[in-house]
Amino acid sequence: MNVAVDEFGKPFVILRQQEKKRLTGLDAHKANIMAAKAIASTLKTSLGPRGMDKIIVSPDGKVTVTNDGATILQKIEVEHQCAKLLVDLSKSQDEEIGDGTTGVVILAGALLERALRLLDKGLHPLRIADGYETACDIAIKRLEEIANEQDVSYSPVKNAEIYKKAAYTALGSKVVSSCQDHLADIAVSAVMAVQDKERRDVNLELIKIEAVTGGRLEDTCLVEGIVLTKEFSHSQMTKTVRDARIAILSCPFEPPKSKTKSRIEISTVEDYEKLQACEKQYFENMVQRVVDSKANVVICQWGFDDEANHLLMKKGISAVRWVGGAELELVAIATGGKIVGRFEDLDESKLGRAEVVREVATGTEHQEFIFIEKCQKTKSVTVLISGGNGVYVEETKRCIHDAICCVRNLVRDSRVLGGGGAPEIAASLAVEAAAVKLNTLEQFAVQAFSEALLEIPMALADNSGLNVFDMVAKATQMQRTNCHVGIDCLRGSVGDLRERGIFESLHSKVQQLSLATQVVKMILKIDDVICPTEIQ
Repeated sequence: MNVAVDEFGKPFVILRQQEKKRLTGLDAHKANIMAAKAIASTLKTSLGPRGMDKIIVSPDGKVTVTNDGATILQKIEVEHQCAKLLVDLSKSQDEEIGDGTTGVVILAGALLERALRLLDKGLHPLRIADGYETACDIAIKRLEEIANEQDVSYSPVKNAEIYKKAAYTALGSKVVSSCQDHLADIAVSAVMAVQDKERRDVNLELIKIEAVTGGRLEDTCLVEGIVLTKEFSHSQMTKTVRDARIAILSCPFEPPKSKTKSRIEISTVEDYEKLQACEKQYFENMVQRVVDSKANVVICQWGFDDEANHLLMKKGISAVRWVGGAELELVAIATGGKIVGRFEDLDESKLGRAEVVREVATGTEHQEFIFIEKCQKTKSVTVLISGGNGVYVEETKRCIHDAICCVRNLVRDSRVLGGGGAPEIAASLAVEAAAVKLNTLEQFAVQAFSEALLEIPMALADNSGLNVFDMVAKATQMQRTNCHVGIDCLRGSVGDLRERGIFESLHSKVQQLSLATQVVKMILKIDDVICPTEIQ
């Protein structure tokens, strides 16, 4: 046994024998499952509209307050290999769907917990994995049957109402729930502004989310265009430009530099004046090319020399400098302009167009933004979030992202399910009924899958301070006649959540079941944990 000290000076113990111990067989299965269960239990209290938030402090002291499953797992340090699989599981759900990151990890943890019991009884891991796969197919089929009964029409008015209810549900579990009606409207408007109706898809890159510290959450707004966290490069430039013709430059307003090592020796005042005159002539030529192209706004990826900045101001051209490459590309796509790499190539055909470009100062700190509104080519929108402090604003950004993803999923597949654990209860009953008909060892795994599905409604009830077994028993009993019955956490009752306007996307639920089952099967097939130090 050795005593070591970490970077903060705190002692900890390293047990050498335990460190070198190699886990195989059932011991490996148990260790892997216990590590994954620990991750799931961390997120369990964050599920649902009454779920708790977590405060996470990074090594550099940065504080994050959130109940988003993917964010929590991304911020914490995980060492165990199988626990990292659940972190990746949540990340996959977040990237593919954008919502349901907490539920998918809780479901995977519940499946592993019941798999451990079956392993203790002597059931082979592969038989458990096969049973889980069978049960997953049954559950997905049942959810699709339920969703078909609830298929929304393609009427834009009715769809907008369904979209808002889905976004409202996604925001209900967040810290911004007090303003969820306003934010749900913004999420729906953002998606409907950029959706591709022919392909029934949404390019989320066209929806940008910016934040400003200060003001109220109710001041959050949707800008029909692009917002840059910049200001015009000169204080006397025109702050509002209408009928904007935008030159998008990836070349700096600077004299050309020699491609070889060279130097200029200045020995007299006349030499210095010649150099200064030459530089000024370069700047005048650059600005004149901008004027000749009939541009009245310049957006540049690089900086300006003071001389160039002054000349642009005198010519009545408003300019923005140090714009990032990704933002520059987004401006080009939205305005229909071309990114110009040399001043010689700049002409009127390369310009982007927008109805208005203006500088706006907002928030208690009067932070400046450049609004490029009503772009000619592509509809891009920006959600500008206001909040009291940086921590609150960052969490609001995550909330808005989840709501937008939820609406995007409905654009792709308009079938919806009731919330409040109703889909899990309906799937559990279907899987349980199928398990009775099986006469193989997989029957036990299928039955365990049915029990694990109930972990979601049980967690919802528990986090809401309700009687867990009473609520789940009532919902299960009522589900036999109405498959949309779930737990209404806000009212503390059981009822048809479809009628109460609480919706979830079928696509999201199917993805949760599929991803959780795949990861659990992967963990069950691991029977040996080999450290790199053991391979000599």
